[in-house]
This record gives sequence, C-alpha cells and structure tokens, in this order.
Amino acid sequence: MSSSTAIDFHSQADAGEELARAEVYGLLAELFYAPLSQEMFGQLRVAVTEAPTAGAFLESSWGELVATSRRLGLAEIQAEFVALFGGVGKPAVCLFGSQYLAGSLNQKPLVELRSSLAALGLERAQTVLETEDHIASLCEVMRYLIAGEDAGVSNLAAQQRFFNSHLRGWVDGLCDALCAQSQADFYRALAGFARDFFAVEAQGFDLLEA
Repeated sequence: MSSSTAIDFHSQADAGEELARAEVYGLLAELFYAPLSQEMFGQLRVAVTEAPTAGAFLESSWGELVATSRRLGLAEIQAEFVALFGGVGKPAVCLFGSQYLAGSLNQKPLVELRSSLAALGLERAQTVLETEDHIASLCEVMRYLIAGEDAGVSNLAAQQRFFNSHLRGWVDGLCDALCAQSQADFYRALAGFARDFFAVEAQGFDLLEA
C-alpha cells in the first residue's frame, strides 16, 4: 500500500498498547507475504515468550510459534512457504480474501475493498503484484490505521470498520486451511497465533459497541 501520510508509531494516546497491536499486524504481514528472511528468523528465535501478565491469551500460541522457529531450520521454513503458497497453478492455501468470501479470486469483495481503500486515500503500489485482498496487504492497512499520524484516518472507528468489513469474515477460514495441510509446521503455528490475535481484535471491536 502507498500513502502520502507518514507513519508515526507514537502518535496514539496509549502508545504502548497501540504500538504492540501495530507491530503484530506488521509481523503477520511480513510472515504471510514472503518466505522467512534471515533477519526475521533470527529475531523469532530469540523472542521473549513470556507475557507481562501470566496466562495472557496470546502467550501460548506466540510461544508455540517461537518454539517452532527454534526447532526448524530457515531453509525448512522457506521451503514450507513455497509448498503452501507458491508453485505453479493453484496454491495449496490461498492468501486472498475473495477466495474465502466469494469462492474465487477478483470478485465483489475485492471491488468493495478497493472502494474502502480509496476512501482512506490508499492504493496499491505499482511494484506490488498481489491484489489488495492478500492477507499481508490487509494487515498492513490495519497497521496504518493504528499507527498513522492523521487522526481523521487512523482511529478506532476506522479500524473497526475495516476489520469487520475486510478481515473478520474470512481469517478463520484461512487459519483452518493452513491447519489442515499436512506439510504445515511453522505456518500451522503461525495460523494458531494469527487466529488468537484476530479473535482478540474482534472482541475488542465488539466492546466498542457495547
């Protein structure tokens, strides 16, 4: 995604919590977009797994993701990415929302998404080949809506609308599809963490309406 608005991770009232949410969306975007990099692999292997509050909801699935990154080699994880999401023809697991919402790619959900992005002043960069409904792209938009410095765009109401309209209806389907793949190991752990994180986000947005 491209925008003329710079990102400032310290612009929110509760900077610590908002920074954490933005960072998780950024992490998910990176892990789902391309094979794991050497740099990210190293960061995952030394990541802290204990939450500040014992028994926190994300602690277990995050710990499993970190443990899996420590158990597997980088080449194994990179090969797993290609086996699940790459190759010639239809991939084993699709990363595009339209497939889950409409049964095929480039359907009405993508049109609606592009309308929402245009209203936010966002557009796909010319160098990006994937359509805007790729899970990584949607996570990047959420990161921007949390961390952007323009409060007229980056605010809780905008986050809630975008999440409910373009992520909530299909992310569990993606996680289910990943977990069903026998060759998934690192990405099964990633699916578990993503599912838990999105559940926390959904619950938080529901509380805004209570």
